Amino acid sequence: MPRPPESRARTSPIRSMTVACARVGGVNLAQGVCDTPVPELVRRAAQSAIEAGANTYTRADGLPQLRRALAAKMRRDSRLEYDPESEVVVTSGATGAFYVAAQALLEPGDEVVLFEPYYGYHRNTLEALGAVPVYVPLAEGDFALDLRAFERALSLRTRALVLNTPGNPSGKVFARDELAALGEIACARDLWLLTDEVYEHFVFDARRHLSPASLPGLRERTITMNALSKTFAITGWRIGWVAAPRALAEVFAHLHDLVYVCAPAPLQLACAAGLEKLDPEYYAAIGVEYQRKRDALCAALADAGLRPRVPQGSYFALADLSTLPGTTGDERAMALLERAGVACVPGTAFWHGAEGDQVGRFCFGKTDEDLAEACRRLRNIQV
Repeated sequence: MPRPPESRARTSPIRSMTVACARVGGVNLAQGVCDTPVPELVRRAAQSAIEAGANTYTRADGLPQLRRALAAKMRRDSRLEYDPESEVVVTSGATGAFYVAAQALLEPGDEVVLFEPYYGYHRNTLEALGAVPVYVPLAEGDFALDLRAFERALSLRTRALVLNTPGNPSGKVFARDELAALGEIACARDLWLLTDEVYEHFVFDARRHLSPASLPGLRERTITMNALSKTFAITGWRIGWVAAPRALAEVFAHLHDLVYVCAPAPLQLACAAGLEKLDPEYYAAIGVEYQRKRDALCAALADAGLRPRVPQGSYFALADLSTLPGTTGDERAMALLERAGVACVPGTAFWHGAEGDQVGRFCFGKTDEDLAEACRRLRNIQV
């Protein structure tokens, strides 16, 4: 039998902790599954689309109803103008968008800046494609951008930078001045900006999400990636999109067709209905609801002696696990699961160095009942 090739892909610790949590019957705050209710309008639209026979392949760039609805949404929420007929591609989640964008724009050996802590799937995708992640740490505590560290990280092989705002796992919301400074350097160095904006509506304490492509001079070099996974609580539906200039969008659609064929047709129609018919108050309520969930979890983590870093956005909070038994992030996360019956993701999924051994990521995108039970268990832990 031929020897299988060595793989550059790696198993996500998020998946590993989810399996471990299920094995002991714990409360899973590891995987960002977002198990809050799907809007009834969206559920009903999916059922109707299936019954109406919308169950076949779609065009490579997705159904026109959804592309039009996404273009209108970006115009309304982010002041972005994209032609739904030529500049918007429906993808299999934001991870599908990132994969096809990276595949189209990068060659093996190209360097891509990741701000640390980074989203593990970004790193894993880059490495699977032979690109080289270059890590730029954000400041301890508030995750402020160190512009000098960013400039020092650039080389002749740097091709792109990844901006995840609001960030997973940090919860950082990049400010206008930070984005403008990064954009100025990207223009001067001719770099692509790959943006992941999945948590755009999960923003707290009167902050606002800003799409980098909306800043002067950045639209033509920005690949805007997003998904409805969190906004509609449909992480298992895999409905995302990428918005980019026409020539790039055509390539992205072709590559997405080769890898994924298309996102599920009836679910595309359901998402279009949600975008067209849900009241604006629905989106405004997301930040209010999840700020309440954030505050509840962070209070429980603090009471448990696991000092939290209160996030500015997203539905994740990082917390200090250094007082738990063990020397590695995996050991400390498992100790928490064994002692409290609560699963988190070890920080080694988001840091490439030793910093990740001290930290865990907790998801508060849970039902109120599950989150309350997790908070109760955390407060009863003996550290």
